[in-house]
Amino acid sequence: MAMSGIKSAIEQIRALETERGNLLLEIEELKKMADAKARALESEINMLRDEVKELRLLLSGEDDAADLSRKKRK
Repeated sequence: MAMSGIKSAIEQIRALETERGNLLLEIEELKKMADAKARALESEINMLRDEVKELRLLLSGEDDAADLSRKKRK
């Protein structure tokens, strides 16, 4: 009886260790995906900022550098 209980406990431990390893791999993959999405969003935001600057220039006809220096003083 005691031997079967020990064997059962060992099997459970091995199964949990395997599951732990699989979960750690999954966590690493999720971290990579999150990092890739963050980089993509950052890139998209930078492109949108550039578009906004260009539109401001087109609409106002002002020098972008002068516009930026006024904002920094506020």
